[in-house]
Amino acid sequence: MLHVCSCWQIAEEKHWTKAQTMHWTMLSDSDMATVMVNSAPSSDGPVPHAVSVSDILVNGPSSTVEDYITETTEETKTEESQLDMFRSKGPSSPALWTTRRDGEVKLRLDQHGIGSEKPKTVNELLQESVRKYGDYFALASKKGDKWIKQTYRQYYEECRKAAKSFIKLGLQRFHGVGILGFNSAEWFIADIGAILAGGFAVGIYTTNSPEACQYVAENSGANILIVENDKQLQKILEVQHKLPLLKAIIQYNDELKEKRPNLYTWSEFMSLGRDIPDSQLDTIIDSQKPNQCCTLIYTSGTTGQPKGVMLSHDNITWTALSAGRYVRLTEGPEQQELVISYLPLSHIAAQMIDIWLPIAFGAQVFFARPDALKGSLVDTLREVRPTAFMGVPRVWEKMEEKMKSVGAKSSALRRKVAAWAKEVGLQTNLKRMKGSSELPVNFRLARQLVYKKVRKGLGLDRCTKCYTGAAPITKETLEFFLSLDIPVYELYGMSESSGPHTVSLPETFMITSCGKEVTGCRTMIYKPDSDGSGEICFSGRHIFMGYLNMEDKTKEAIDEEGWLHSGDLGKHDKNGFLYITGRIKELIITAGGENIPPVPIEDAVKEAVPIISNLMLIGDKAKFLSMLLTLKCNVDGETGEPEDDLTPDVIAYCLKLGSKATKVSDIVGGKDKAVYAAIQKGITSVNEKATSNAQKIQKWALLEKDFSIAGGQLGPTMKLKRPVVMKMYKDQIDQFYTDV
Repeated sequence: MLHVCSCWQIAEEKHWTKAQTMHWTMLSDSDMATVMVNSAPSSDGPVPHAVSVSDILVNGPSSTVEDYITETTEETKTEESQLDMFRSKGPSSPALWTTRRDGEVKLRLDQHGIGSEKPKTVNELLQESVRKYGDYFALASKKGDKWIKQTYRQYYEECRKAAKSFIKLGLQRFHGVGILGFNSAEWFIADIGAILAGGFAVGIYTTNSPEACQYVAENSGANILIVENDKQLQKILEVQHKLPLLKAIIQYNDELKEKRPNLYTWSEFMSLGRDIPDSQLDTIIDSQKPNQCCTLIYTSGTTGQPKGVMLSHDNITWTALSAGRYVRLTEGPEQQELVISYLPLSHIAAQMIDIWLPIAFGAQVFFARPDALKGSLVDTLREVRPTAFMGVPRVWEKMEEKMKSVGAKSSALRRKVAAWAKEVGLQTNLKRMKGSSELPVNFRLARQLVYKKVRKGLGLDRCTKCYTGAAPITKETLEFFLSLDIPVYELYGMSESSGPHTVSLPETFMITSCGKEVTGCRTMIYKPDSDGSGEICFSGRHIFMGYLNMEDKTKEAIDEEGWLHSGDLGKHDKNGFLYITGRIKELIITAGGENIPPVPIEDAVKEAVPIISNLMLIGDKAKFLSMLLTLKCNVDGETGEPEDDLTPDVIAYCLKLGSKATKVSDIVGGKDKAVYAAIQKGITSVNEKATSNAQKIQKWALLEKDFSIAGGQLGPTMKLKRPVVMKMYKDQIDQFYTDV
């Protein structure tokens, strides 16, 4: 048998590159044995593929290149023949990434386990879902006081009808169908219909300006745009003349206010394709491959122009399968999962949780009202009582604020009981987190008196999977819910990883950690420092195809070895839990050369000063750190604009300090001594725990208005747009450093 050491000797004699001979293992004694080789051209990265020893000895390791890795041992010959359809038929094969809309990529199949599952197209996943869950309810939409429901069989038929109508309207292969509106059955059907018709499903944030909508439509080559109502329609009409590829606009809610050429209602649109034969649609569906793009997710553009993240059929279908199994979703026939769709569907988290995971596991999706984030979500939660619920940090924070506000108005006895129950709940759950299975008598009593009532009041009484992600959440908020026996599990991922990469589970849960890798996904900490912290890199079948038409950006994201560089800083603890410590682009490098991740310091200030809503640490290339802060205030339900009125819990906090302030302007305008002193006290306590003087906050300012999406300081997922804040508050920031 030829051993690995002699393989390296052969490699040296043949002058193969290091990338070509990085790792290979003999699988048989024979000269024709299969060798697993990580060989790759510069843009490929090392992807194992099967070649024979004789081929390698004669031609070198790159003589045979295949699309997908397989084993060629006897026991896997059946699988080998099934995967033949995915192999390269020509002299060249796909790379790990592409930026072409019609490009194909090499899938990262594993030899064993879930990563070796046969690749599927979206249509194959749908057909499988119909076979397994055809008569189970898939979608539920509230019309008046009644839920209108569709089964999986009806859902699939509606998607096919939409696909035929897209074909009738002239949707070109690998061109976009942009969808601009709040979550609905029509949104889902348009998304899947676009894919079946051979186009790209392209979500557009409802908060986008007309110019931002134009950018996405133009970049995706959109032939058709779907809008929710007249408000969104007007954005498109404003830029329509700049979109030469646009062939039609469809409005799925409300009556059209005016008739225009190529503008359709949803019902008109759905009837357009009735003359398109099934065979025509099936021919397009049959031409689709798992390694081709079907969906574009546009990044929120917090650091520049949005990038079109290309996701393949396999990215979506495999990630849904792997993530669903990892979090132990139950399949429809066993016990149907119930979820609520309300987060922006232009974001990968909502698409994976609301569209693809339910299809893969036969869950039922209930659509919240468009004003969900303005207050109606809790009503939907109480009515639906979901079994799984995902909330971005701001959703959990709003719940926390509301509960604290209600609690503050309770009787002294109720407040005392609640405080006792929360202390018992927190300590018991922290012990359970570390492996204890003990449930003390006082915990069981508190569960009957408090926890069950709180869960019922929130509509989470049968929810076994409460998740948070998409942005950092504070330890304070996590501990608040943990104290009420509602563990909120963090998950972590990005658009470029098709959503989840690490997830916390009841038995693998550490507060402030993002959990461990989903099965089939791999993590590398790149260039770790002495503390073990470095850039988090991902590998697996969930890694995206590339950024549409952006080769340089794609090369920045995917290195030569195929690792996706997240741009996030993090580390593993001794038990393999992943912790996020910041973002590389957010890293503050002081004038003294010290690298400071801002998020831990910002979180510490938020915890020390509970009346703070948003804040931003400053100090890049400066001699010391400073900070901008905003106060928690009420928000206009219609516009999302922050108001001047303080929230009830902030007013109560101020009263305890001896301040009678009820508005932001009362505190900022009059430089309220009691409140300013309390903020300084909190910041001083954070400074006392700083690891160096460079990490201490020397100056700070309270702003007159909170950050918001409407104000431009926050992105659609509530992420802080640091460059925007730096520009908007340049004068205040400059003032910090003028006298130095």
